[in-house]
This record gives sequence, C-alpha cells and structure tokens, in this order.
Amino acid sequence: MTQSTRREFLSTAVAVPALGPILLGMQDRTGTKPAIIGTGEFKYEALHNWGELPPNIKWGNTHNVVEDSQGNIYVHHTVNAASESPDTVVVFDPKGKFIRSWGKEYRGVAHGMWLRKEGNEEFLYLTVNAANARVQPPPELPATVVKSTLKGEIVYKIQGPPPIPQYKSNAEGTGPAPYNPTNIAIAPNGDLYVADGYGSYYINRYNAKGEYLSTFGGRGSDPGLMREPHGIWIDTRSATPNVTAADRRNNRLQRFTLDGKHIDFVEGFRLPCHFHERNGLVVIADLDKRVTLMDKNNQIVAHLGDPTPASPPNPPRTTTDRASFVPGQFVNPHGANFDHQGNIFVAEWVEIGRVTKLRKVS
Repeated sequence: MTQSTRREFLSTAVAVPALGPILLGMQDRTGTKPAIIGTGEFKYEALHNWGELPPNIKWGNTHNVVEDSQGNIYVHHTVNAASESPDTVVVFDPKGKFIRSWGKEYRGVAHGMWLRKEGNEEFLYLTVNAANARVQPPPELPATVVKSTLKGEIVYKIQGPPPIPQYKSNAEGTGPAPYNPTNIAIAPNGDLYVADGYGSYYINRYNAKGEYLSTFGGRGSDPGLMREPHGIWIDTRSATPNVTAADRRNNRLQRFTLDGKHIDFVEGFRLPCHFHERNGLVVIADLDKRVTLMDKNNQIVAHLGDPTPASPPNPPRTTTDRASFVPGQFVNPHGANFDHQGNIFVAEWVEIGRVTKLRKVS
C-alpha cells in the first residue's frame, strides 16, 4: 500500500459551456405529470432524469450520489464513450443547475462516494477501479481509495490492498488475491472502513490518516463471511455504533461490531448496494429494480419503484433510448441518498446513466 499525502488537483474545474445546458427532463417523456410511487408517509413524486447536464458531458453508469451542507448534489459516474468531457464527478445546485465537474482520472473506473464533514470543512471519499472490469485502470492509479476536497483537491490516497497475508495469494496460488474496493464508511472516531466488494470480500479498516488497522470478513455465506460486500455504513442510531454491510450476493445485510465481530443478519433484500440514513430512516439502493426504506428497528417499511406483474417492462440497462424507461420504475438502483428535506436522490447503473429525485409528497 502506498499513500500520497500531498494536496494535488485532479483536474481543473469546468465551467458551463457557452452553448448552454441540456435539460434532460424533470418529468416523464409523455409530458404527463411525474409518477407517484409509495404510499402513506412514504409517498414520493418520481422526477426522473434530474439535473441539467452541459452538452459536453454525457452520463456513463451513474454509481453514487451525495449532498453537501449547501444542498449541492454530487454524482459519481463512469462517463459515456461519447462524452467530450472525461470528468467523473458532476456537481449541481439544489435546483439541478450544473455548477462544475472534475475527476477525469477516474473515467471508466468511478464507483463509490461518501461525503463527511470534518470540523468546518467537507470531504469526499471515493473508490476507483471498481466500476467496470472491462476497463484497464491506469498503471499509476491501482485500485484506490481517495480522500478529496469538494473541488477535487486530494488529501490522501490509499493505493492497493493492505499488506496482510490474505492478499498475498489467491485460492489457486497463482497470484495475489483480487482487490477492488467498492464503498467506504467512516466511524465517529474517523476510522475508515473500506469494503472490498469486487475483490476478496474483506472489509479493511484504517485510521483517520489512512493507516491500516485491521481486516475482517472474507468470502462465504456463514456468519461473519460475505459474498460481495458492495456497500457499507456505520449505523450510529444506537448508543453502540455498528458496521452494516450490504452483503449483496447473499441477498441480505450483515451487521458487525466496530472491531469486526458478527452481530446478526437483516433479511428482505434482493441485491442491496449501499446506504444512507436520515432521522433514523435508512434508504438502501437495491440493484434489482427497487429502493428500500428501513426504520430505526431495521424493519422494512417500503419498497419504491418496484415493477408489478402488470407493469410494462423496462428496457435492459444497456439501452441508449432514454425515453424507453418506464416512469415510476427503476432499472438498477446503485446509490441512494436523502437530501436535507427528506427527498431521495437515486443513481442507477445503466449505460446512459440516470439520476432520479424522489420528491417527498406531504
């Protein structure tokens, strides 16, 4: 593992081109009112294709979305092959107007993103080289965790897996064990938990400086083991925080103590991806066509955007026809995040990208 502690800019921020923005559309393509999904206190208006992209940016797979303290929305995407701009982090104001973009180094390999306020400053934590196995990562940027400012200035990098026996050789003994981090979570004391969701299925723990501390998990279905820990979250809703992993291929959540001891499972999921919590309510992006809400007792209270047997089918995730998406339904939710008003932003793993704002209906 190598680290960079000097501050450097990923790329120069991009201003809105003179040609003006392309409005992808805040309503469905039929011109009717946006679809309403959910019921009771969990009812939302689905504003698909949210955000005004400038003409030189075309979405790739939209993998994650977060909000800063000013209400600005950050989207992490892989960048479409037809995009003139290579930038992977795109920032919008609360109304969806483009502000800036950066992160050209991560084209094709952008994946996880977490935002955290530390003192008076906010930082982004990113995982790269996990998004698309078909892309050959740059040799100077192996599978990496990056801490940066909101404008892309690097604070530090954690490159490669920790120097532990688990990563020295794979099961066949033919080379090092795979390492491909997917998401990050941060404990109240600043410790960083990195989910090796596309690699060897460990969770690696570092201190606030990015120095390695410990590892737990690994491949399997028994308690304490995981099959694709794609997402990770530090649950601070009780007096004793815990690590909650989206154990995706085991179709469950798995909870651990902060030092990695198994606590229990939470069932009722298909392919859970990642988490965000607001006022005790947790939103989980489920890659299999829905977004799930879970209450403070870890009980599922709503599934949103899930097609019914009577619904028209959505196109495959590889479609290039944005108008073919069915209003009020999801294809492959990959990241979801509450804003400060209780609305939910959803980023989907589709080739042409899609960001949906679920506006809370009172």
